[in-house]
Amino acid sequence: PGAPMTSPDRNPLADLTRDGVHGVLNTGALYRDYGEGLGWLEAERVAGKELIHDYNATRPSDATGRERLLARILGTVGTGCWIEPPLRASYGTHVHIGHEFYATFNLTLVDDAEIHIGDRVLIAPTVTVTTAGHPLHPEARVGGNQFSLPVHISDDVWIGANVVILPGVRIGAGSIIGAGSVVTRDVPPMVVAVGVPCRVLRPITDADRTFLRPPGRDGLA
Repeated sequence: PGAPMTSPDRNPLADLTRDGVHGVLNTGALYRDYGEGLGWLEAERVAGKELIHDYNATRPSDATGRERLLARILGTVGTGCWIEPPLRASYGTHVHIGHEFYATFNLTLVDDAEIHIGDRVLIAPTVTVTTAGHPLHPEARVGGNQFSLPVHISDDVWIGANVVILPGVRIGAGSIIGAGSVVTRDVPPMVVAVGVPCRVLRPITDADRTFLRPPGRDGLA
């Protein structure tokens, strides 16, 4: 995504306001997130990482402290949110999470662009949600050129262990992403999707209200 930069020496963020910079980060255009006039952007990243460091150092019994820190780390967060440390994020403030969210260990959120996560979403261990990427041609990557696109995870999604979700992906409400999948394109609502690259395996139907498949049979656990 994104058109080639006219010159590797010119950073399109350099002359923009803060709102303009954050706008570019969500469009898929190429940019570099450092350089003259962008010290404030680096400061935002460092501030987020400092708070995440504090979060990861909390004691397991300190639920109140974790809740307080998450409210500062994330852009917005609903009630009943729980993330098991360690957590990693690029900024933290570009992440928006709904109510009754649960993620277990080693969640990584590369939130150069915005990440939107709905209500009652479950995330298994060692999941990466990345909004950032780089051009295919090496000359276009000179100087660290990158692009970023928002990721949207709808309500009631379950994401299995070791899943990677790539920039610009939307996952529909109620769907399940099987363990080990690499999600490169949108996933519709109410399906089981698995694989590398991730593809729809089958729909989730009313029969699944009562029928429990043995763990791992669909690559979910």
